[in-house]
Amino acid sequence: MAEPLFPNGAVLVVGGTGGIGRAICTEFARSGADVALTYHSRKDAADELADSIRSMGRKATVHHLTLSNLVEVESAVIEAEMAHGRVHTVVMSAGSLATQSFISQLSPQQWQRVMNEDLNGFFNVLHTTLPRLKAGGGGSYVHIGTAGHVRWPGGDVLSVAPKAAIESLITGIASEEGRHNIRANSVLLGVIEAGMFLELQSRGDFDEHWIKSAQRNVAIKRWGQPEEVAYACVFLASARAAYLTGQRLSVSGGYGL
Repeated sequence: MAEPLFPNGAVLVVGGTGGIGRAICTEFARSGADVALTYHSRKDAADELADSIRSMGRKATVHHLTLSNLVEVESAVIEAEMAHGRVHTVVMSAGSLATQSFISQLSPQQWQRVMNEDLNGFFNVLHTTLPRLKAGGGGSYVHIGTAGHVRWPGGDVLSVAPKAAIESLITGIASEEGRHNIRANSVLLGVIEAGMFLELQSRGDFDEHWIKSAQRNVAIKRWGQPEEVAYACVFLASARAAYLTGQRLSVSGGYGL
């Protein structure tokens, strides 16, 4: 009999109701993990996803949080731990809907809002979960980053900048916490046909010129699918990647080659 990919406990997927987050939750369940998923405003979507996971024979729980609120983050993590015994993996799939803007056009208010929600929000999750992963004998962080680190996408600073800062923290976790059997890796996204991309496209942020320019910069001439992101997340968190840490796996169709 094959060894299980995950220990007892659950994966905590922060931002589980988005298009990518939903695929991540579903693929973890298919791979044998129980799931604790968080939501900010879409409780109905979270409950429906949890029911879907339970129909696959896995345990699923739903937890509300606002990333910038440390008390809410702590409460959600404690609830997840009580429900599942422990959290062995934290997937950071939440992020602000980043308005397209060049650096020269940013207002201090835009910058501060996104940095507080995304960067400080990640730190709140890290601050709350890291001691618990240590106490449980180890674990894994998977951050959903951006391939904008590989090639700068003009106008996307509000997505790339906070994720770049989080990448530094991921590297630091990998370096400092490996001795405690804690790993930290990232999946760098190109254009994924789900979630924020579809919402920004519907708002008119991405016109035909933007689409043609973006496709010129990818080797595989199509957009990525959320399931392709999920496969990478499950691999990095699983026992198959037990000797991988501090790595960035680019799921971007060859963006920046």
